[in-house]
Amino acid sequence: MFRKQPRKIKGMLAMMVPGLNIGLFAYPLVEGIWGEEGIKYFGMLDVGNAIIVYGVCYFIGSFYSSGKARFDLKSIPSKMARSIPFMSYMIVCSLNLAGLQFPSYLIDAAAIIAMANMPMSLLLLGIYLNVSFDRENAALITKCLTLRYGTGVIIGTILFLTLPFEDMFKYTLLIGLILPTPLSVLPYSVEFDYNRKFVGAVSNLSLLISFLLLWLIGNLLLSHAPV
Repeated sequence: MFRKQPRKIKGMLAMMVPGLNIGLFAYPLVEGIWGEEGIKYFGMLDVGNAIIVYGVCYFIGSFYSSGKARFDLKSIPSKMARSIPFMSYMIVCSLNLAGLQFPSYLIDAAAIIAMANMPMSLLLLGIYLNVSFDRENAALITKCLTLRYGTGVIIGTILFLTLPFEDMFKYTLLIGLILPTPLSVLPYSVEFDYNRKFVGAVSNLSLLISFLLLWLIGNLLLSHAPV
């Protein structure tokens, strides 16, 4: 869809299509609807999403900003290693898989701090919300958002109706595929010198669209859930 665009625009658009805003957007809403059970499922989804957001999206943005003529597969690990959030995620997952136990006072302190996650996340989303953009970019914004949400709704609905798994598994896929653009694309746009206003407008519009879709789908799912 973006192959006819100039290199910088192609990289900017391609960087924003993959990746999901799970940590900041999905967690507080999912916790409010499904509680701890929902967090477990979306946490597993976030493991794969972290590789996309902090690895693939970063590499796409970096590649098209550098002006290289071809992909260099050898540079992918080094690009991913420069992403501090991605490396932090991998280190923490490795500690968890190694079975290391943290002192109880650290867990208790983290649990107290975690109580502020939902209000702080929603507050931060409100602070970032700004949907102003240049009119000449309206067509590109529409194309980018149509690709994200059109693909997400179609694939999510097909998976929801056909997969032979438990309901929470299917809820996770259906809702996960309509989540907004990750906020990490904002610092990426600064680092790679893309159109920051354009990236910000797409990110903010995706927050509104995802909130409306999540509200509609959540109400439909809960209204048809067995009592």
